[in-house]
Amino acid sequence: MSTANSLDATFDLAAGDRPPLALIAGPTASGKSDCAVALAQELERRGRRAVIVNADSSQVYADLTVLSARPTREDMGGIEHRLFGAWDGAQACSAADWTRAARETIAEIHGEGAVPILVGGTGLYIRTLLEGIAPVPPIDPQVREAVRALPVEEAYAALLIEDPERAARLAPADSTRVARALEVVRSSGHSLAYWQARTTGGIGHGVTLFPAILLPERQALYARCDLRFQRMIERGAMDEVEALLARGLDPDLPVMRAIGVPELAGVAADSWSLDEAITRGAQATRNYAKRQYTWLRHQPPKDWPRIEFQNFYNIDINIILLRNLWLT
Repeated sequence: MSTANSLDATFDLAAGDRPPLALIAGPTASGKSDCAVALAQELERRGRRAVIVNADSSQVYADLTVLSARPTREDMGGIEHRLFGAWDGAQACSAADWTRAARETIAEIHGEGAVPILVGGTGLYIRTLLEGIAPVPPIDPQVREAVRALPVEEAYAALLIEDPERAARLAPADSTRVARALEVVRSSGHSLAYWQARTTGGIGHGVTLFPAILLPERQALYARCDLRFQRMIERGAMDEVEALLARGLDPDLPVMRAIGVPELAGVAADSWSLDEAITRGAQATRNYAKRQYTWLRHQPPKDWPRIEFQNFYNIDINIILLRNLWLT
């Protein structure tokens, strides 16, 4: 089996070549979407068609055009984009759901002789696609209900006894991950690590990956987060949330918990002012960017290039990106 030694190299699937897959990851507001378009345009200048594939857990929802900062037709720069707005908000898109769709989409793009460019900041999506899905059996509903009813302090204390290895890796106040680990061990009789060691369906072994992680200086990134949320308001985010509320969707659905939705829903309910919602939304965006930044700095393989830069104005990020992907 041969591998593509560059993104613009030809590949032969019938001969067993491992086709190229570009990956541009970064926290929200880091400029990764623009970089993906620039990369695709450069590949097309070299005679290789490219298609951008979404790996952002908010941009999958059709209902979140503004609040997910989904690329407009102008932003797309003439490049085909797939899996953007592909799910109706009434249907939750899990990592497993997205992975199945992304796996099929990437295979289709390779079958067309084109290069897929995966772009997003949802680490769970990226890791599940490349490494596979852990075959955790369905959780017993009674176990789930009992675990989710526990205060996080009690759940963490129980996890220390029932799965100390996982507990040592989690923050005691991380209620979502603590509950997940505890319900898995109680329902299946095995730890989450046991199931994760048996992951299946990842495509990492079947592609030649060309990754790059954007890591801008934090204060510059946070300033962009503040500006982004303000611009979302100007572009109609309030109307988008009011349309969502009018659908009467389950408030626990991911689309209803996306950044900006609860904050602006509070305005619609007269719980606080629009100015307060903007403050809350900007803070939530910064918090999310911080979590993404930490995950992307430490969790992906060490040999994935980290592109660090101080600001967004005095440096050409695209040139650095292309250099890291061996296209200059």
